[in-house]
Amino acid sequence: MPHIKKLTLRLFSAIVLLCGCSSLFAVESSKFNMSPGVTPISQQMYGVHMMMFWVCCGLAVLVFGFLFFSVFKYRRSKGAVAAKFHGNNTLEVIWTIIPFLILLVLAIPATKVMLNIDDTRNAELTIKVTGYQWYWKYEYLDNGVAYFSKLSTPQAQINNQQLKGANYLLEVDNPLVIPTNRKVRFLITSNDVIHSWWVPHLGIKKDAVPGFIHEMWAEVQEPGTYRGQCAELCGAQHGFMPIVVEAKDEKSFDAWLIEQNRQAELVS
Repeated sequence: MPHIKKLTLRLFSAIVLLCGCSSLFAVESSKFNMSPGVTPISQQMYGVHMMMFWVCCGLAVLVFGFLFFSVFKYRRSKGAVAAKFHGNNTLEVIWTIIPFLILLVLAIPATKVMLNIDDTRNAELTIKVTGYQWYWKYEYLDNGVAYFSKLSTPQAQINNQQLKGANYLLEVDNPLVIPTNRKVRFLITSNDVIHSWWVPHLGIKKDAVPGFIHEMWAEVQEPGTYRGQCAELCGAQHGFMPIVVEAKDEKSFDAWLIEQNRQAELVS
C-alpha cells in the first residue's frame, strides 16, 4: 500500500502548509499582512479584511478537504467506478445560492466601512493636499498655514555613494503635522498629473486628480510618525515623493500651529 501512504502524506502536508501559511499571514506584525493602523477607519478595514480572509480559509479547507477525501476514498485501486449521470437541478440551485449568501454576508460589513470612509462630516480640521511633480503641498484651510513637503533623502544615498538610511526615500523636509484624537478632513487634488496620497497606517489612499477634489478623513489615536508615498505612477520621479505624517498630542499640535502662524507673520 505504498501509494496510499504517499497520498496520505501529501494530504497531511497540504493541510499543514495551508494552516501554516494562514497563520503566518494572519499575524498583525507579519510583512505579508496589512496593518491594523492607528485610526478607526484603518482598523475597520483590517477587521473586514481578516473576516474575509478567514472565510476564504474555511472555504478552502472544506473544498480541498472534500476533494482529497473523494480522491482517497473513490480511487481506482479500490475498484471505484465513476457514475454516469448528467445534471442535478437541486444540486445546481444549492451551489448557486450558497455563494450568493456568503457574498451577501460579506457585503454588509464591507458596505458599512465604505460608507464610513466617505463620511467627512463634523471634522475639526481641514487640510488640502495637492500633488505636484514630485512633491506635496499642505494647506490648513482653517488656519492659513501652508507649506511644501519634499524628499529629504541625500542625493549621495540615491547615487549609492553613502549607506542608505533606515527611512530611505521615505523622509521629507516638512512632514504633515496633525493632532491626535481629532477628526481631520483631507481634500486631495493635483496640480499637474494624477498622483495618489497613500498612508497605510492611517487607512488613507485617494487619487489626486487635476481639477477634482477627493475627500478622506482620519482620526489618529496614537502620537507618532507614519509614512507613505505616492501610489500612482506619475512620472520619472514617482518613487521620490514620499509622505510623512507626524501626529502630535493636542497641546503640542496647538503650540506648533501657533508657531507656524507666528513665522508666517514674520515672513510677511
